[in-house]
Amino acid sequence: MPELIERLTEDAIELLQELIQTPSLSREEDQTAELIFRFLTFHGAHPRRDKNNVWAVSKHFDAAKPTILLNSHHDTVKAGTTWTYDPLGAVVEGDKLIGLGSNDAGASAVSLLATFLYFHERTDLAYNLICAITAEEEVSGVNGIRSVLPLLGHIDLGIVGEPTQMDLAVAEKGLVVLDCVAHGRTGHAAREEGENALYKAVADIRWFEQFRFPEVSPLLGPVKMTVTQIQAGTQHNVVPDRCTFVVDVRTNECYSNPEVVELVRQHVTAEVTPRSTHLNSSRIDVGHPLVQRGIGLGRRTFGSVTLSDQSMMPFTTVKIGPGDSARSHTPDEYILLSEIRAGVRGYIELLDGLEL
Repeated sequence: MPELIERLTEDAIELLQELIQTPSLSREEDQTAELIFRFLTFHGAHPRRDKNNVWAVSKHFDAAKPTILLNSHHDTVKAGTTWTYDPLGAVVEGDKLIGLGSNDAGASAVSLLATFLYFHERTDLAYNLICAITAEEEVSGVNGIRSVLPLLGHIDLGIVGEPTQMDLAVAEKGLVVLDCVAHGRTGHAAREEGENALYKAVADIRWFEQFRFPEVSPLLGPVKMTVTQIQAGTQHNVVPDRCTFVVDVRTNECYSNPEVVELVRQHVTAEVTPRSTHLNSSRIDVGHPLVQRGIGLGRRTFGSVTLSDQSMMPFTTVKIGPGDSARSHTPDEYILLSEIRAGVRGYIELLDGLEL
């Protein structure tokens, strides 16, 4: 049905322009949630909304069939000061649509919506579809995908829309942020007294710099630990009794996040507190029917170092979408209209006739 695909794609592009023109910072997505709700309603779906998350279920849902979740997010980061275009302008120049959230992840969101509507009334599918466009992805918030998943029922496969140039991210690194505190004892800097917490922290920081986890993923590479912040001292002549530092840890699928935290605690003297352990690494078997279908369509497979809502899904997932991750969170972010058109066609090709 080429005409239906073309019509839905053009409607999706129009929706994306509206989404760009509507502020949707993380935790402030109420207006864009309303736009998505109206879009699904206009096209004959029966959407549901919880907080700023909107989803719809395929018309002929059958509990005996497996269920595929189509998911992307509609929140954005703040625009930087070096934009030369209006971030909310949704300016079109030739094939280019410029605006905040156009690439990350508006193009994926509207392409998945068009794909869902294409299949919505089909009675011949071997699976059910749920399309959920959710909030707070950019801040890994509690009122985004985590709050919605319990409302959706059992999911067998998740397709997460993020800019991958429509290649298949079959693995994704997880994230643990560690807040570390080295403890010492104050003393006068002019005398040999006190216990310098800063020196103790430096020793631990050297360990973070030099340690290598033995298990290396063929797709994601090694676990990567980076010390990104440090704070100590109250004045120049007092030995600091406390030094805090932050470590960004990007995990691979060889280790669970709690395992990484425990290993770190065994090697450093500082007090180590993870901000969370729920942003997990993920991987799908390359023999999975969806991945094999994608490979047959000429899609490349790769491991992704960037985090997405995929990290919070306790079922099999793959990340794929129109656009380029290198444009995300950059000044004058853009998507090509041709990328959206190819994205809708690409999603439909992956799903049409798929059997899990």
